[in-house]
Amino acid sequence: MTERHWTFEREEPMLPASMQRAGRRWNAPGPRRQGGNPVTQAKRKQHPGVRVRHSRSCRTTQGGSCSCQPTYEAWVFSVRDQRKIRKSFPTLAAAKAWRSDAAKPAREGRLRVTRTTLRDAWEAWFEGATEGTIRNRSGDAYKPSVLRSYEIAMRKRVLPDLGGAKLSDITRHDLQDLADRLLAKGADPSTIRNTFMPLRAIYRRATGRDVAVNPTAGLELPAVRGRRERVASPQEAAALIAAVPERDRAVWAAAFYAGLRRGELQALTDGDVDLAEGVIRVRKSWDKAAGLVDPKSRAGVRKVPVVGVLRSHLAAHRLRRGSIGGFFFGGGRPFSAETLQARADAAWKKAKLERIGLHDARHTYASLSIAAGVNAKALSTYMGHASITITLDRYGHLMPGNESEAAELLDRYLTGAQTGAQATETPS
Repeated sequence: MTERHWTFEREEPMLPASMQRAGRRWNAPGPRRQGGNPVTQAKRKQHPGVRVRHSRSCRTTQGGSCSCQPTYEAWVFSVRDQRKIRKSFPTLAAAKAWRSDAAKPAREGRLRVTRTTLRDAWEAWFEGATEGTIRNRSGDAYKPSVLRSYEIAMRKRVLPDLGGAKLSDITRHDLQDLADRLLAKGADPSTIRNTFMPLRAIYRRATGRDVAVNPTAGLELPAVRGRRERVASPQEAAALIAAVPERDRAVWAAAFYAGLRRGELQALTDGDVDLAEGVIRVRKSWDKAAGLVDPKSRAGVRKVPVVGVLRSHLAAHRLRRGSIGGFFFGGGRPFSAETLQARADAAWKKAKLERIGLHDARHTYASLSIAAGVNAKALSTYMGHASITITLDRYGHLMPGNESEAAELLDRYLTGAQTGAQATETPS
């Protein structure tokens, strides 16, 4: 490692006029070179709370211009710990930016000296999230499936490279390098983005406590191009349902005609399917590891209307299974989604029908509802979306007459405005 010496650029006393005229540096005696490196001259300016670190072989030790690649150490004083917090950066701008962001939390006692590593922070965060004491940005507990995906991302792709680094020492450049390495290895863009989800959660909580600047902000990650959803037509949906074994038809009908998620279908109980009122009450979801859990969001608890074609399938299923209680589509335990899909795939292959999954059947429900004229707000409620924005973003392109209707409305408005203006200008 290259040896360095420190050039202190804070609290330097004002030089006597004679020394200023002689062009002598306070910390590096010797004649000043005329027309030196302008970058070096700029670095000699005072920057409170920042000092420059040159290599020992740098010409600045002899009073010359910089001949090395200096680094910059910024510091703030932690009122909480009564000591300085220091951090090094490759550029002066980065050092000054960090000091600017860290000054207020350090002064207010919210920033502390810490030796916590990323691995330590992750283990503490994961324990709190699992127990429910650490919540997501909406204030809800993290779903078991989310925590499992976070654990896999950290264990496989983050901790091997950065686990031993201090939480406060990891910079945006370190994380950007990690993203670039993953992309170079051929990782899928969605995999890369999911890798940074737990890091964002950790640093969101640590910012203002253990770190001054969130290094996950401003990362340049590859764009995720969503795959085109498989949507069945009304005739195709009916054919797909008819082709599966009789015992599975009601499940697929509920996916196609009620839009329930896989876990919600698995968690339905006999009492949740109310044919007298004509609704399915979604109250729980099923997680293969944790069992019964709350739906994906608070909006997930909802009532979904039972259309006539679905009612016949549900009624036949109830008649066939009898009043045994338990899970509506499984009895003592929820049905296996993998086994259900395997039976359907075999039946569709035999019938020469294109395969579809439970999630794409949910997309089909949205598409059919929009085609039937169900308004976006009602559809958002039935789908269990946290906001109507999700519904519009995901299915807005399916709304009928978007382009022609918008053009017609705008033309009508502009024509009316022009006619009104002409009438105002016409003398009486």
